[in-house]
Amino acid sequence: MKKDKYNVAVLGATGLVGREMIEILQERKFPVNNLFLLASEHSAGELIQFRGTDYAVEPVSADYFKSHKIDIVLSSPGAAASSKYSPIAAKEGAVVIDNTSFFRMDKDVPLIVPEVNPEDIKYFSKKNIIANPNCSTIQMLVPLKPIHDKYKIKRIVVSTYQSTSGAGKKAIDELFYETVDILNSKAEAASPDKFPVQIAFNCIPQIDVFGEGGYTKEEIKMVQETHKIFHDENIGVCATAVRVPVMFCHGESINIETENDFALKDIQSLLSNAKGVKIIDNIFSDSADERYPYQTMVSGSDDVYVGRIRQDLSVKNGINLWVVADNVRKGAALNAVQIAEILIDNYI
Repeated sequence: MKKDKYNVAVLGATGLVGREMIEILQERKFPVNNLFLLASEHSAGELIQFRGTDYAVEPVSADYFKSHKIDIVLSSPGAAASSKYSPIAAKEGAVVIDNTSFFRMDKDVPLIVPEVNPEDIKYFSKKNIIANPNCSTIQMLVPLKPIHDKYKIKRIVVSTYQSTSGAGKKAIDELFYETVDILNSKAEAASPDKFPVQIAFNCIPQIDVFGEGGYTKEEIKMVQETHKIFHDENIGVCATAVRVPVMFCHGESINIETENDFALKDIQSLLSNAKGVKIIDNIFSDSADERYPYQTMVSGSDDVYVGRIRQDLSVKNGINLWVVADNVRKGAALNAVQIAEILIDNYI
């Protein structure tokens, strides 16, 4: 029998994504019975408001999930912590929706973008864990899904322009303080900690560590996750991930090639009707907000924005897109809550 309300835990509650999860649970009126806010000992005792009530953050432990009846865990504490606590919570009967990278490529864990492959949620019972994809993968596949369904994408080349919030609050602070120091002509302005070099007034063509072939882990994630979500390892995917001096929202330049012929107006029509997609593509408008999406416009929005839709002049069935989304929101917290909504509507 379906419940009216659910006991929900947010693991990593004091982080950027955790806080956003709490906000979205409130905004979307998720049927929460009891809310449990969990984090490390360092953050224990911190107060976070939910529906007008202050909740104290509690320290996470293995015993916590054994002594509390929890239905759903929204997890974003980092891969190491999630690898430890998510299986414990799942064993105790909770369904864990995990935003870290740890479970994404596990064959027994569905990797879900609700607008793309909601039908795969049904496989959650293998481990009681559902994985959120990488933020860059999410915003890329939301607009590509309807194109792939109709015209079959055979190749994707993507360059990302990723904000500092993708690396957490300390990364945002690093951009802020470096910028302030440089503008105030301080001699030792650039003292990077979260990034390999100065991020202020700079672009860094490295996100995560380099691996085999000279690709970073971030770039390989986009390849592997696309194959898993689309259930098609024959799609060619090539990614270049770049960190840019922006606080929130990622931009992506995406070039795709399809197997089947298309008319550009049909692509525009498909995207106009796609769930979770908003088109801004009037390049001749006098208003900048109608020409194309950009990061400061999109911050705080639920949708994935698409603009600069144009035919590739170098191949027969090629399209270029410019795609922008809020990486903390749709790229993480909102995606997790949307999964939870489908879960309670259809499966638990």
